[in-house]
Amino acid sequence: MKFLKPMGEYLGGIEFSAGYRWQHWIRAISIFALIATGFYIANPFITYANVSPEPTRFLQAYLREWHIIFGFAMIGAVLYKTFFFFFFREGKYERASLKDAFNIKVALQQVGYYLLIAKHPHTKGVYNPLQFWAYSMLYVFFYGIILTGLALYAEVYHNGLGAFFYPLAKSVETFFGGLAYVRIWHHIFMWAIIVVVFIHIYMAVYNAVFGKNGGMDAIFSGMKWEKEDH
Repeated sequence: MKFLKPMGEYLGGIEFSAGYRWQHWIRAISIFALIATGFYIANPFITYANVSPEPTRFLQAYLREWHIIFGFAMIGAVLYKTFFFFFFREGKYERASLKDAFNIKVALQQVGYYLLIAKHPHTKGVYNPLQFWAYSMLYVFFYGIILTGLALYAEVYHNGLGAFFYPLAKSVETFFGGLAYVRIWHHIFMWAIIVVVFIHIYMAVYNAVFGKNGGMDAIFSGMKWEKEDH
């Protein structure tokens, strides 16, 4: 007979800890806020200003301020998740996904599953090969947009954190061939993140609907389920 058991019987009772879920939602909210404010910063299409002697009380300045706030929030979440994967004890279940990441047979079976022509393969970690490589590329884009974003930030704010990041900013600027190219690559990384985020949402919804294992609910409740034969 088949029965459901908490996946935590080998993941310690909860697949996603509270810290893990918090960083996910901080990162998710930050991404959408950064996209919205970034589009306006790149192309200010509304003119609005308060009557004030201060040179910062206009819409572009407000949105740039929120862009920076959400930018540092996302940096914190990305760094937390990176340390989680490499150094946290709970991260070993994600690291176990490396065993299937280079398995062509499992990857092809996973493609068949998404095409509704094959069963879901048994995977050794919490991510199947397609998920693992999608998330890996997402973090490449995260660090790309973070580095280019910090370079742009340090070119405007020369004190405090701006001064701290200025040597890094100049290295990034030199690497990309100038500040204009840093800005272009910042936009390219943004569009890459948008594409991967939509793929992520699709895969999460698909697995929740067809997998029926609470995979999408886990990011809210922390609990995922698997079927086991007895």
